[in-house]
Amino acid sequence: MKPIVSVEKLRMKFPGDGSLIFKDLSVSIDKGEKVLLLGPSGCGKSTLLQVLSGLIPNSIEVPMKAEKLKCASSWGYVFQDPDSQFCMPFADEEIAFVLENLSVPKEEMNEKIQNHIRKVGLNLGHTSIETLSGGMKQRLAIASVLALEPEVIFLDEPTAMLDPEGTKEIWDLLKEVGRDKTVIIVEHKIDHVLEFIERIVLFNGEGEIIADGPRDTILSLYKNEMKEHGIWFPGVWDEYIQENAPIREQQFADGSPLMHVQGFSGFRNKEEKIKVDELMVHSGEWIVIRGENGAGKSTLLHALMQFIKTNGTYELMGAPIKRMKNLTNHMTFVFQNPEFQFVANSVYEEIAYSLRIGKRPQQEIRERVQSLLEVFRLEAHRDKHPFQLSMGQKRRLSVAASIVIDKKIILLDEPTFGQDSKNTFALLEWFEEYRRRGTTVIMVTHDDNISRNFATRIWTVKDGNVISDEKVNTQSGFMETKVLSF
Repeated sequence: MKPIVSVEKLRMKFPGDGSLIFKDLSVSIDKGEKVLLLGPSGCGKSTLLQVLSGLIPNSIEVPMKAEKLKCASSWGYVFQDPDSQFCMPFADEEIAFVLENLSVPKEEMNEKIQNHIRKVGLNLGHTSIETLSGGMKQRLAIASVLALEPEVIFLDEPTAMLDPEGTKEIWDLLKEVGRDKTVIIVEHKIDHVLEFIERIVLFNGEGEIIADGPRDTILSLYKNEMKEHGIWFPGVWDEYIQENAPIREQQFADGSPLMHVQGFSGFRNKEEKIKVDELMVHSGEWIVIRGENGAGKSTLLHALMQFIKTNGTYELMGAPIKRMKNLTNHMTFVFQNPEFQFVANSVYEEIAYSLRIGKRPQQEIRERVQSLLEVFRLEAHRDKHPFQLSMGQKRRLSVAASIVIDKKIILLDEPTFGQDSKNTFALLEWFEEYRRRGTTVIMVTHDDNISRNFATRIWTVKDGNVISDEKVNTQSGFMETKVLSF
């Protein structure tokens, strides 16, 4: 059988990079195969996906050389970052754009648009895409690709921003529509993928293929290599907890709260989007915010950072927030999309930026930046532009740049998506170390493993309301739930 996509002896090099991304890499995929490209963050999986689709070099100009490259004539691509995929400002127009290119008659448009949107679990009309949550954007991006009815589907972490239920729903859908198609997947959240795929191509950190074969064979014979390279595999969380057993000793006092909000609301375009009855936060807590996509989790963080208009009581260290001249002296924020916060032209300067603005001594800047480059495994990329990094590396850079100056509170929006297991655990351990020193961590995440093993409290958001506040007994794991209502 002739392969439907293939590349032979691929070599690539990003401008400014000192080394090749791939060194004579060859891979071929037959029609109808379901293949998972599995490897650590930054090994080149997404780049290879773009080469096999033809995006590189046809649309994205990257110096590359290959003895042979065969791309599919009919294909669809779901990007890791859904914002980079959209062509139109409104949800219905995004699907309409695809259908117009397929010459669908105008009278059939509206019904087909709604069918595709509903198929991915959305209920949207002429809705501005920029108002959607990250998870809703991912669903819309998948709908636009499925509307193409392609022969080959390339999926680059298509459920990274979805809640557990949404992740299952989307993979159930992708399994159904992809049954008779060729599907090539890059994914860290592999639990729902394994029963669908037949073959795994396993990479090391240098972008070299270390194994290629049937799913069960790879998982049984290469578990040690997967663990060594920080690749997610079934049971990795259980092994981590057995070996590390995080101790969540609460370091905060029961006295004056660090943060207090009461009768608090956040608004977008004069419309109330998040409501909080009353919450008090103490030093040294690790608070996980959970809820379905679009519930208002990110909006709550934006309200606490004063990125959006708010009203009600909001005090920090006993003082009204409105009287604080510079809130960022006390709090820092890591966006869901790391590219939103990059301001410099190199990884080194991105981390150094806040220190330079604060006119810190050069020696302190060098030592602090070098330390964070090592902690966040970015030393090899110090001179790269932030946009040249993989999504996982961008996420680590956004965290490093945000915490380069110690703050009392760290707000994080999905900080572990796009990360391999080694970097996920390293990030969590770093946050835990800061928490034990008194820093408060407030994190939006869909990962129940983080809630179970690291959180001291859990806030649940539903339909724009913080509906419960669960205090975790760090010794027994028992949760004392306080139901919040207006």
